[in-house]
Order: sequence, then C-alpha cells, then structure tokens
Amino acid sequence: MNVVLGDFDNHKRFLPLTFTRPVADIRCGIFTFRERWEFFLKNKISILTQEYLQKKYPTNFDSKNIIINPLFLPDKELVELILSLKNEKLVYNNKIIAYTFDNNEVEKIPDKEKQIFGNPFFIEKITDIFTKNGELIKYDFDLITKGRNSAGLSSTNIVFGKYPVFVEEGCFVECTTLNTNEGPIYLGKNSVVMEGANIRGPFALCEDSEVKMGAKIYSNTTIGPVCKVGGEINNSVFFGFSNKAHDGFLGNSIIGEWCNLGADTNNSNLKNNYAEVKIWSYEHERFVNSGLQFCGLIMGDHSKSGINTMFNTGTVVGVSSNIFGAGFPRNFIPSFSWGGYEKMTEFKLNSAFDVMEKVMSRRNVKLSDVDKEIFSHIFNITASYRRY
Repeated sequence: MNVVLGDFDNHKRFLPLTFTRPVADIRCGIFTFRERWEFFLKNKISILTQEYLQKKYPTNFDSKNIIINPLFLPDKELVELILSLKNEKLVYNNKIIAYTFDNNEVEKIPDKEKQIFGNPFFIEKITDIFTKNGELIKYDFDLITKGRNSAGLSSTNIVFGKYPVFVEEGCFVECTTLNTNEGPIYLGKNSVVMEGANIRGPFALCEDSEVKMGAKIYSNTTIGPVCKVGGEINNSVFFGFSNKAHDGFLGNSIIGEWCNLGADTNNSNLKNNYAEVKIWSYEHERFVNSGLQFCGLIMGDHSKSGINTMFNTGTVVGVSSNIFGAGFPRNFIPSFSWGGYEKMTEFKLNSAFDVMEKVMSRRNVKLSDVDKEIFSHIFNITASYRRY
C-alpha cells in the first residue's frame, strides 16, 4: 500500500509556516512530521498539499493508497491500525487520521470507519509546536538512538542529570555544561557547541548547526539543521537555515527557515498583566485567544529583524518581511512587509528575490524558478493584509 501524507484541513491553522511548505514538513521535536513517519515506516513518503505547492512537493499515487494525517504521532499500534485499513477510514474524535483510496481518487473518502479510542498524541494548533516540543524531543530521541552508541564527549564538558546525551559523529563540543535532569540532549552530525554554552534538556541540535559561545539554552528547544544560535533561548523551535547568532532573548517561539534575528533582538513571551496571550489567526482572520500565558514570536520563512528589534508578546510575522527600527512593531506583520513601529511599506517582490538569492547562496542553495512561483503566489494572496 502506497503511503501519502496530506494537509487535510490543517493548512490555514498553521499559517504563516505553511505558506511555504506542506503541513508534513513542519519541524517539532528532532524530526519534521514527514521525517518521523518515514523513519517509522522505513520508506520515503510523498505529499499531498496545496495546489500552488504541489510542483515542489509532488504526490506519487499507486493503484492502492493510504493518506495519513501527519500531525498524529506514529507508534506501533497506530501504524498497525492504519496499514490494516481496507476501503475504510480511521477516526479519532471526528478527526480523520487516515483512509484508503484507489489510484488518485483522494477525494473519495470511504463511509466505513474504524474508531480509535484512548488519547493518541497529535499536534492540533500552531502553538503546540513549542508547547509539545519537549515531549516530541524525548520521543524522537528514543527513536533515533535506539540500538546505537553515542560518540564520546571530552573531559572539558560538565555533564549531569538522569537522561542521556547522544552525540553524533563529527560534533565539536568543548567546555560546555549539559544538564539532562528534565530530558535528553541530542547533538546532530557535524554540529558545534562552543565554549561556555549552558544547555538544559530536552534539547535537540540538528545537523550542521552551531550554538555560539556563552549561549544560555533552556529546556524544550529544537535548533534545526544549518542554524546558528546564541544569547538566551527558551522553549523555541528553529526549522532550519536560520540564525540568531547574537545576544538577546527568544522564548516560546517558532522561527521558520532562512530567517535572521539581528543582534539584541528580543521578544516578550509574557504580558505585564499576566493575561492570556492573543495571536493572529489566518484561519479565523482575527486575533484569537491562544490559551497560553507564555507565547512569543511566530515567524515565517525568509523574514528578518534588524539590530535591537523588540517583538511584543504573541507577535506573528509572515513570509519575507524585514522588521527594524525603534519601538514595538505591530503584533501581526503581513508577508512582504518592510519597516517597523514608525512606518511599514510593501517589500517589492523582485527586491525580496534578490535578498533570498544572496542569503541562500551563502549556504550553496539555489532559489529555483519553482520557489519564485511559490513566493509570487504568496505575495499575491497576502496583498490584502498589507494595508498599513
């Protein structure tokens, strides 16, 4: 049976992160959702996503297919249930976890269903990416390290706590403090933790990423591949290819790919009156209660902040925005915005492409014509938000 991971009805719920990727390619824990399902099923899986993304993320159909909601956590029991489906759907609390279909007839959802009971783990809303990140780091750590031996750590490091540290080959880790009392620490292949860094687990540093000198990183944080981070970070997720290389605080936040936070960029993650934080919802087209007292910054791909930028509690920044200047900018910044508190204008598409190409070339990655088509589409569908 051919397996496909689909967006289902989750695309709008995870904007602005899903403007540029399928739901399955959101990172939470050590893996993205797609990577986790592929690791568990020991097979490559294709994606069914929004039409404007499909050229970059094509779907492979076979005569018999299963489409899975990637936001559910794979375990032995759930996977066995999914793979046993025959012209039926698997449902939990009116949410479809998976269903079978023939050829490419993905819209023909079977009437016959199986119910799943208990409390399966799944990501339901955008803030779950950081609130549930620690749990998924622990889960992924067990998956990725089972039956394997860690590379060694030198005696210059201070390591203590009840959970393990796993070090992949090629890591450089010297003169650091690693505290695993609350969860494990995973250091990916060719990653670097510089001198004086203090890290508390659960923590994941993915392949080719760096923690700068003297960094203070608290529990439930994931740094995706090819990132550089420093300063103070708490309960945050970096998707990949993004930098926060200098001092400044980032807490309870999600940073997409190809972002850069300038020196001494700070975000608030707690209101002065300790009230529940509201955040912008693309799904509801308004600010909604997050249900959280601690909620920081959510930033879409290719967005940047200048030196000394201050983000207020629960700020949502779209794709390819450049934020700078004194004062707090608004707590919803549309895609392709340029400016800050005093004035904001539209970031022209060709100028945005020029910046993207320069940034990506530094990591030997090319901005493809397909990428440009996707960003052009995002530029057009977000135009109505840019009413400054």
